[in-house]
Amino acid sequence: MFLGNPYGEIMSKKSKKPDNQICANKKARHEYFIEETFEAGLALQGWEVKAIRAGKMTITEAYVIFRNNEAFLFGAHIQPLLSSSTHVSPDSIRTRKLLLNRREIEKLSGAINQKGYACVPLSCYWKNSLVKCQIGLALGKKQHDKRKTLKDRDWERDKQRGFKQHLG
Repeated sequence: MFLGNPYGEIMSKKSKKPDNQICANKKARHEYFIEETFEAGLALQGWEVKAIRAGKMTITEAYVIFRNNEAFLFGAHIQPLLSSSTHVSPDSIRTRKLLLNRREIEKLSGAINQKGYACVPLSCYWKNSLVKCQIGLALGKKQHDKRKTLKDRDWERDKQRGFKQHLG
C-alpha cells in the first residue's frame, strides 16, 4: 500500500498561516493586552478584492476609528495590482468601513471613550467569499509587561526543550 506522493515529487513544507488567513498583526499582541475580540466585515472595492486574493494586504500599522456611530479601518495598506486597476485611480491606504452591528459599535466606542482602551485589527481572513477582519478591544502594555511576556515565553520554550531532552 503506497501512502506517499504518486509523482515522486518532494512536497514543500506547509506555511504556518491557515489557507483562509490573509494577513495578521503580530505586533498588536506584543503591544497590547487583548481583552475581547470581534468579527467585522470589510466594505471593499473590486480592485481591492483582487489585490487581497494576490496577497497584497498588510495591517501592521492599522487601527480602528469611530465616527458618526460607524467604525472605520484606518491605515490598512492594500497594494493595487497593475493589471486590475488600470481604469480606476486606487488609493492604497484609504479608510475602509467596518461592518459591525449597532450594539458592538456602541460597546467598542464606549470602552474607547471612557475606559482608555484601544481598538486594533488582529487579522484579516476569508470567510466563504467575504473578507472578515478580527478586531480586538485592547489595553496598552507597559515596558515591564512586555519584558515579562517575553520572559514567560522563553521559560515555556526552555521547559519544553527540557522535557524533550529528558524523554529522548
